[in-house]
Amino acid sequence: MAGTLPQHGSPKSGYSANNAAAVPAITQTDSRDKWSKKMDFLLSVIGFAVDLGNVWRFPYICYQNGGGAFLIPYILMAVFGGVPLFYMELALGQFHRTGAISIWKHICPIFKGIGYAICVIALYVSFYYNTIIAWALFYFYSSFSSILPWTNCDNVWNTPDCTNYFGVDNVTWTNSSRSPAEEFYTRNVLELHKASGLRDVGGVRWQLMLCLFLIFTIVYFSLWKGVRTSGKVVWVTATLPYIVLFILLIRGATLPGAWRGVVFYLKPQWDKLLETSVWVDAAAQIFFSLGPGFGVLLALSSYNPFTNNCYRDAIVTSLVNCLTSFVSGFVIFTVLGYMAEMRKVEVEDVAKDKGPSLLFITYPEAIANMMGSTFFAIIFFVMMITLGLDSTFGGLEAIITAVLDEYPDYFSHRRELFVLCLVVICFLGSLSTLTNGGAYVVKLLEEFGVGCSIIAVGFLEAIAVSWFYGIKRFSNDVQAMLGQAPGLFWRVCWVAISPAFLAYIIVSSLLKAPPLTLFDYKYPDWSITVGYIIGFSSFMWIPIYMVYKLVWTPGSLKQRLAVCLRPERTIPDIHADTLNMATVSQKDMNTSVCL
Repeated sequence: MAGTLPQHGSPKSGYSANNAAAVPAITQTDSRDKWSKKMDFLLSVIGFAVDLGNVWRFPYICYQNGGGAFLIPYILMAVFGGVPLFYMELALGQFHRTGAISIWKHICPIFKGIGYAICVIALYVSFYYNTIIAWALFYFYSSFSSILPWTNCDNVWNTPDCTNYFGVDNVTWTNSSRSPAEEFYTRNVLELHKASGLRDVGGVRWQLMLCLFLIFTIVYFSLWKGVRTSGKVVWVTATLPYIVLFILLIRGATLPGAWRGVVFYLKPQWDKLLETSVWVDAAAQIFFSLGPGFGVLLALSSYNPFTNNCYRDAIVTSLVNCLTSFVSGFVIFTVLGYMAEMRKVEVEDVAKDKGPSLLFITYPEAIANMMGSTFFAIIFFVMMITLGLDSTFGGLEAIITAVLDEYPDYFSHRRELFVLCLVVICFLGSLSTLTNGGAYVVKLLEEFGVGCSIIAVGFLEAIAVSWFYGIKRFSNDVQAMLGQAPGLFWRVCWVAISPAFLAYIIVSSLLKAPPLTLFDYKYPDWSITVGYIIGFSSFMWIPIYMVYKLVWTPGSLKQRLAVCLRPERTIPDIHADTLNMATVSQKDMNTSVCL
């Protein structure tokens, strides 16, 4: 894909002390943290973008939507939608050197509510995402056993429905049959049987609460000092998953029946390309995988040197992300092929699980029946923990950077205390997901706490930058950093194709919302209403701030609109006098031009 996109020049790109010192910034960023090394930044971005969804979501979405044929809409959606938005956020953060809230006074002040919405969404993500990491930590601890506890049906949590078909002949599998791995997950880890649903979620599981406490302890000491500490931690958390993926890929390829899984994964079903849902899934997958709109890319790139080549970073990290998703499919489906061989059924009969169930039931079940099961279980759950931690680092850094940049007088010298308070809030907000019915809460927050809200935020962000701030002004910003303006391809994508890409996902998601279920539990109508309220509770800050800004700005309505839509600072105020920029007329600075 990189070969088909226009190239940029990159004068003076680098992370040396001389480079950074040569470009003084506005007062707010004189003492701003900077990445110690370029690789700290790249690994942080890759770590955020490559998360658990790459392992559990992409393989399922791929085979469900036509196998190899799905790669066509996936690549097209990446090239024309995901990567341009990814590049745009990296460029915005690097140029303005500030977080998701205060950046809007440099772009279009009336859209400042987008920053607050991003922070609320990031909080919702932290309420459930870290609980999934805590489940993985529980499994990791349970894996230190010569016989993995989800191998057989001889445990206290097992029921008469538990059926172990590995190594046993003439086993009858019925609709009520449950594998040892499924009962370990639902009855020992989650204890779902002690909850009747969202109306009665039961008590808090102290074992999971302890696991979550350990996760947040790691998170705190990784983030408390800023990017200089988190940039070192990601050298482990971002690279270790690739080592484990490679080991699991080699092991999976040597299993009997592995080829059946690979064929099932990649066999193209060309007729699927005529279905609208396939293109919607491709668009949603690339958006949530790359992660524009979450404020993380703005935050991480704001610590870059001004002349860093953010174009190259966008291409490299996007490619790594997409290739990781693709390779993860082989890791998953070689094992699913092995399970189908052992069960003597078709691959599609064992590939029905998706989401967390794929990682906590299907894959552990296969591992339990391999040679060296303890070793492979340990490294698999280490991989899951590190994949999750990277994304948590990014999500919370987006909040931290946004708040500290918006309120520097209160928090700039109290980062450690603010991070501690934020982690405590996230921990307390996660308690409902640690109950016996916590998995139901996790599913609700995952669907509605992020879902359409973050896509709508990304849509408004693209509109605000391309149409209100102006594509010509934004192109000048990129030229100031890279020495060359973005080509026609990027400008057309930013102005028209990428916003249309996001609008397409939003409309399709709202028109064809499937019923929400988890295992045998169907979510009641009132819970769906609660879900929509949760989703609106983040998005509502955008119109609220617009009204607030218009009401409190003095002057006539026309004057108020002019003030609210005009950036408070222009390029010359921030960087022009130190960058040997080409002269940019004041007319260009104050006029939004789309093309």
